Amino acid sequence: MDFRLNDEQELLVKGISELMARENWESYFAECDANSRYPERFVKELADLGIDSLLLPEEYDGFNAGAVAVAAAWEELGRLGAPTYVLYQLTGFNTILKYGTEEQIKKIMALHGTGKQMWNSAITEPGAGSDVGSLQTTYVRKDGKVYLNGHKTFITSSAYVPYLVVMSKDAETGTKYTEWFVDMSKPGIKKEKLTKLGLKMDSCCEIYFDNVELEEKDMFGTEGNGFNRVKEEFDFERFLVACCNYGTAFCAFEDAAKYANQREQFGQKIGRYQLIQEKFCNMSIKLTNMRNMIYETAWKYDNGQRITGNAAMCKYYCANAAFEVVDDAMQVLGGYGVAGDHRICRFWRDLRVDRVSGGTDEMQILTAGREALKKYR
Repeated sequence: MDFRLNDEQELLVKGISELMARENWESYFAECDANSRYPERFVKELADLGIDSLLLPEEYDGFNAGAVAVAAAWEELGRLGAPTYVLYQLTGFNTILKYGTEEQIKKIMALHGTGKQMWNSAITEPGAGSDVGSLQTTYVRKDGKVYLNGHKTFITSSAYVPYLVVMSKDAETGTKYTEWFVDMSKPGIKKEKLTKLGLKMDSCCEIYFDNVELEEKDMFGTEGNGFNRVKEEFDFERFLVACCNYGTAFCAFEDAAKYANQREQFGQKIGRYQLIQEKFCNMSIKLTNMRNMIYETAWKYDNGQRITGNAAMCKYYCANAAFEVVDDAMQVLGGYGVAGDHRICRFWRDLRVDRVSGGTDEMQILTAGREALKKYR
């Protein structure tokens, strides 16, 4: 497989590099992280560059560029310190185009190019995390309306997105797992913000639905197809998390390498010591493995191949390997890495969350293991 970028992809990476060099974005990111604020101004700049159009079809003024282009963009952004975990929305338009009604599509596409947060899925509940089948949120039809009741937790972006796609089950039958496109300004919705260890630039909330009145037109997709829709999205979501992890680790590696070539102890640069060199050897191996896994998965996706196993392996391996790279880089930085305001502290916190967020390590192991065994049945 040839992972070299084509001319269009190279131009995309060059544009990102120029954007990141335009100003000291790190001070802005540090401010947003400290205040748990979504970096809308930065995301708007990316939208102006066309990043939110990468996967859109041409009829929606998109580039239909594919997953390899996304991997290249996320790699460069991450390498330069950008919080790529907030950018899931920029690849989320296609889900709306595929499953949304004309009205739902218009509502989301009206936010295209703005940099604003748009929508996310609401699946997880206090008693239903990895075990999605145990969810208790229900919908019931009455007098020509639909009423939604339940409690969702750990819902990313939910403090500010105008719309949530909420998974629920039929209250009467206990089956028919169906999603609803919910306007978050409706009466009966209560939000309680949660405090996270990392990924602080994107909100996380408990959401309560108390007889939230909906209409049949608010159904997202078809009735009873909620599980299938979500499973389809999991693969690309896990791939994206891996891309975020890899880019962040790459940034930490470069920060540490520059420091190791400048810092002197006992009369020479610390990069001359074998114990430090060992860390960079191991970090380089992990970065190489991550990149190869990500681009192979992206290539398969763009060529219409099944990526369930690859995406799970990427998510599991990259979440763990990236954390180890950042931890080693932090050790190289010494006191500067654990005290003060170096961005590696943010990276360390963010990456630890990703071993849970977007699907736990344990679920990725199960998925990847099952996929590996299938071909030998």
